[in-house]
Amino acid sequence: MKLLYQTHSPYARKALVFAHEAGLAERIEVIHHETSPLRRNETVFAANPLGKVPVLVRESLPALFDSDVICAYLDTLHTGRKLIPTEGEARWRALQVQAVAQGLADAGIAIRWETQRRPKELRYPALRDGYVEKLLASYDWLERELDTDGAVDIGHIALATALSWLEFRELPTFRRRPRLASWFERFSERESMVATPLWGQTHD
Repeated sequence: MKLLYQTHSPYARKALVFAHEAGLAERIEVIHHETSPLRRNETVFAANPLGKVPVLVRESLPALFDSDVICAYLDTLHTGRKLIPTEGEARWRALQVQAVAQGLADAGIAIRWETQRRPKELRYPALRDGYVEKLLASYDWLERELDTDGAVDIGHIALATALSWLEFRELPTFRRRPRLASWFERFSERESMVATPLWGQTHD
């Protein structure tokens, strides 16, 4: 399999960390592709009409895109403990944390558009502030609700990669939430995270 990837994408990193945690990383060739709404990448568009990474290219099968779909597929390929719980409250808790993590990354990207990427005369500070509020409220929720001692699941993977990216981009910090910060420090030491560092800048 081939993973169309971007070294500074929280979504792509989520899929790759998942592959490492599932013991599948050696079966995947990682290929870096620069993408942006302002930078059309024909290879990525050929596999994903949204023009975004990650994309999992499979031999003799259709490509899969979106990190949620890729992770769900990868979870069917290994014989170990499922990283996406299959039933009960554990499933809904993991999926809900994954949803919050997705929202964190989405909000962070929106903040970057309103502070760095959009021309200054087109930036909208009130919209930026609204997305910052989403980040801070999500940090508060995670400080209260995150299971910091349970077995690793898709929620933990999505959250760790989102928080790492938020720090990488120097966006509003979660570090004032001690439970969340302590958990993140521990998770960041996992081999899956160490093997997949963020680097590079967006090229529009």
